[in-house]
Amino acid sequence: MYIIVVGGGKVGFYLTKSLLSEGHEVLLIERDSIKVENYVEQLGAVVVDGDGSEAATLGNAGAARADVVIAVTGEDEDNLVIAQVAKKRFNVPKTIARVNNPKNERLFRMLGIDVTVSQTNYIFNLIEQSIPNMSFVHLLSLSHEAMTIVDAKIGAESRAANKPVSALGLPEDCILAAVIRGSDLMIPKPDTVLLPGDDVIALSHRRSEASLQAVLGS
Repeated sequence: MYIIVVGGGKVGFYLTKSLLSEGHEVLLIERDSIKVENYVEQLGAVVVDGDGSEAATLGNAGAARADVVIAVTGEDEDNLVIAQVAKKRFNVPKTIARVNNPKNERLFRMLGIDVTVSQTNYIFNLIEQSIPNMSFVHLLSLSHEAMTIVDAKIGAESRAANKPVSALGLPEDCILAAVIRGSDLMIPKPDTVLLPGDDVIALSHRRSEASLQAVLGS
């Protein structure tokens, strides 16, 4: 697989190093000439000097044959342009962009970026999952910006406690995918009774999250 990484910060450098160790063909583009000289000494000719937001630079890097372009600069505007040029100009099958400001994540997805990575949201989700009293937690946002996966913990005061799935009155665009009870993982059926302490994994449309939380949350 041929992968172009744009942005030679710590993320870009270690990502390139890891991808190379896994046997991929990788090219790292960085516009800071001092960094490029340093990286060339460590990684070799897979690091080039250039502005990855320019079509000419991506063209010279062989974007037309790239399988993936990953934009991980420190500027959201640059990452968006890089991914857009790769997708629209060079028909790259998969574009991945780092989102430094979580408010921009929805915009990136609306503009066709295949995968967005928000470190802030990721850290926030980890913090949410580590707080015992959080009964409704985002696990993952899908490539379709309207869909999300959540983890709801059934408390003793939850409206869903001790009720079968068929009696919950779930929103139409929500699906219960799994119930975790202790060390057991169950695929819920209409007659599955939810018990206090259960973790329920659900797939939901974002517009129905509040309704789903009202049904499952404490």
